[in-house]
Amino acid sequence: MLYRAYQTSADLLSPSRLAAQYLGSSLWQQNSQRSAARRIAAAMEVYSRMRLTHTRPAYGIQSVTVDGEEVAVHEEVALVAPFGTLLHFRKNTSAVHPPVLLAAPLSGHFATLLRETVRTLLRDHDVYLTDWHNARDVPLWHGGFGLDDYTLQLIKFLEAVGPGVHMVAVCQPCVAALAATALMAEDDNPSTPRSLTLMAGPVDCRINPTAVNKLANERPIGWFERNLISRVPWPHAGMMRRVYPGFLQLTAFMSMNPERHKQQFQKLFEYLVEGEIEKAATIRDFYDEYLAVNDLPAEFYLETVERVFQTYDLPRGALTVGERKVNPAAIRRTALLTVEGERDDICAVGQTVAAQDLCTGVRPYLKTHHLQAGVGHYGVFSGSKWNAQIYPRVREAIHTAAEVH
Repeated sequence: MLYRAYQTSADLLSPSRLAAQYLGSSLWQQNSQRSAARRIAAAMEVYSRMRLTHTRPAYGIQSVTVDGEEVAVHEEVALVAPFGTLLHFRKNTSAVHPPVLLAAPLSGHFATLLRETVRTLLRDHDVYLTDWHNARDVPLWHGGFGLDDYTLQLIKFLEAVGPGVHMVAVCQPCVAALAATALMAEDDNPSTPRSLTLMAGPVDCRINPTAVNKLANERPIGWFERNLISRVPWPHAGMMRRVYPGFLQLTAFMSMNPERHKQQFQKLFEYLVEGEIEKAATIRDFYDEYLAVNDLPAEFYLETVERVFQTYDLPRGALTVGERKVNPAAIRRTALLTVEGERDDICAVGQTVAAQDLCTGVRPYLKTHHLQAGVGHYGVFSGSKWNAQIYPRVREAIHTAAEVH
């Protein structure tokens, strides 16, 4: 009922938003210098953009600078699975760079949220990315997709990249990335990551619990299932699939700081009226990405809430994948880098570095931790400090591990 009500509302508002988009565009073309027309056009554009979309935006990475030279980048499909695609950002260069699998969160947003992370890694690495599909577009006959399935899919993606791969996990997938690495190490899998970088991930949420952690523990898992899980309505390909709708995830995110979003849309209106096109474009581009939502499979969402945020299976030594118990101590030859942001209010300081204590089989010289001052959650993998201060540490960890092997 919840998803159907949302869909009906979106369908009813769609004609007015399209009309506003058309009217605003016409006014810009015909009366770009008249203040009254500019205000109306700006208002029409802001209104037309205050909407959710459900299609993955383009990555738009056409080229990257490698050793001072601009080289073309081609986005290729390396492997397709029902719930995700392994993307390869192939560069037109003869330079040989370490292969890196970037594990993106399966959350209310698409993996394009890591666009800047990909672009930066491409300078010195051969980059692959987990491009998770919108669950509402996955037909019901493909079955469910839970936390175990995510972990096993990571293993398949790593095997597709092949021996010598390195893995970088951002936020939510840190638990699954650590579990996948442990299982592969225990099996002596030749595609076991040579290095594992965990960035702002909830390895042990018992440490410095944030508002997000506390919210997950305020109610039993049954409450989440009854109140937050809906079935995908007709006419989507995943009709009748149980999902945690992306619009609910986005609502939760925006409710944490509603005044900031209100101010940003106000600024967008003012910049458009004043002709500050570049400033307006910055806000417009951000919200085009931010308002593109991705539905999560219900199994994955509920299992993550319960096993990661409520029962803390990994740090308690109780995490299993299928019938197998995950043993982080089995990791011996994989270098480990953990990264945290000083001001992270989603994954607090101490929650990610906890992986260092779990991986007792990794020798001290293969372990590194970086605490970045002055950044919040998103600043760990995007923005100026990511590029100038965090990325050099990530690059060093990967290249050092590649040389050791």
